[in-house]
Amino acid sequence: MELLANTLRPKKLSDIIGQTHLIGENKVLTNLVKNNKIFSMILYGRPGIGKTSIASALVSELNMRSKFLNATTNNKADFDIAIEEAKMYGEMILVIDEIHRMNKDKQDILLPHIESGLIILIGLTTSNPYHKINPAIRSRCQIFELKELTVEDMIIGLKRAIKSLPDIKIDDESLRYIATLSGGDFRSALNTLEVTYYSATNHEINIEEIKKINNKAVFFHDKDEDGHYQVLSAFQKSIRGSDVDASLHYLARLLVAGDLDSIYRRMSVIAYEDIGLANPGMGPKVMAAIHAAELVGLPEAIIPLGTVVTEMALSPKSNSAYLAINEAVNDVNKGLAGEIPRHLINPSPDYIYPHNYKNDYYPQEYMPSNLKNKKYYHKKDNKYEANINKIFDEMRNLK
Repeated sequence: MELLANTLRPKKLSDIIGQTHLIGENKVLTNLVKNNKIFSMILYGRPGIGKTSIASALVSELNMRSKFLNATTNNKADFDIAIEEAKMYGEMILVIDEIHRMNKDKQDILLPHIESGLIILIGLTTSNPYHKINPAIRSRCQIFELKELTVEDMIIGLKRAIKSLPDIKIDDESLRYIATLSGGDFRSALNTLEVTYYSATNHEINIEEIKKINNKAVFFHDKDEDGHYQVLSAFQKSIRGSDVDASLHYLARLLVAGDLDSIYRRMSVIAYEDIGLANPGMGPKVMAAIHAAELVGLPEAIIPLGTVVTEMALSPKSNSAYLAINEAVNDVNKGLAGEIPRHLINPSPDYIYPHNYKNDYYPQEYMPSNLKNKKYYHKKDNKYEANINKIFDEMRNLK
């Protein structure tokens, strides 16, 4: 029996839930279909938010020959066959799931045919393509980030789904519970709905029946969907405020909910925004803890994450680097970039090579003239910055 998530796969872009920045009146994907034109692209975002559904809808609406492959499970021969089919029948859309895992052999096969337009690639990935996908593939594709689905998006999708389940009895509170429980993963929501439908007496679904299938805590959400972000905010502010016990409490709430991705992202930000130059070794430590957590998975992932969060809370704090780069970016956004000094532009005989001088330093102007003497970095009083500030002050005095 085919799963509900597959039988309900959208045939049109208008059936997609969420992603209103890409789909809808005068939105890019809708307009491509309207103009009967498609280009190679990469769709990336969290699992279960519509990457495969959008690819299927595009293929269906454009009525083009297509093939769906997986970069991990399909071998080189499968890719060869797809290319031969394209040569035989003409232009083909090739949808590749987990494209960030595609090895060099498969890339080398595809590249010339993507370049010629014989193959129109739609790559699907949960990983940031700017970090994980080969630049040669990436440069030939438009990149579209899919946004996380809201609880309201999920409820709209679930209400459509229940129309295909005969004799189902479910109230709005139970639909919201499933939507909230699934954490933005619509595929997971559909699976929960389907299993509960077939396991509940007389197909009567309520929260107690859902809990028999999935008893994951949902306390971190609320009806306005703000609860999840409030926990993340409290998590960061507790670490920033050096309250180790509160930091561990909010980490525990996120762990019990199984929300590892949000934990990873927020910890990475905290390491550089709030701890920064006071303890610059924290960034690599956080990355190592994330890697260990990914390696062992839950429940053991709580050990490296709990350890590093404890150290983060107890660490000295500094936001000097965070403030400095923000101010620099704001200046650029305001049009204060200015011309690069001519002696910094290659080739220039006027550039002085600092390594040829004492302390590897020679005073010369690096800032554009309109920003001369502008200061972004303002030192903070902590042990590590005291050391680098001493060098900073010496250099400034020499200048």
